[in-house]
Amino acid sequence: MKETQNYTYLLTCRDGSFYCGWTNHLQERVKAHNEGRGAKYTKSRRPVSLAYYEVFATKEEAMKREWATKKLSRREKERLVEGFLAENLMLQTGTS
Repeated sequence: MKETQNYTYLLTCRDGSFYCGWTNHLQERVKAHNEGRGAKYTKSRRPVSLAYYEVFATKEEAMKREWATKKLSRREKERLVEGFLAENLMLQTGTS
């Protein structure tokens, strides 16, 4: 049996705002947001792009992190995204 991964994610919307959510099917969820089926908030702010995500073993952990992330200031969310992008760039280029 395949283990389900659960994600807390941040999207960057067309207007520059952030949207935070959780899912256990990340790529499908981002696609749904871009098709206008993801959330009322993102429907009028398409296209959206995936800016950040974290992986959790349980739905409860992902939901708890979503709640905490939603309470962060815009600047704190920007720092999460910046750190995530820098970390992924290092992984892609093999630098540290």
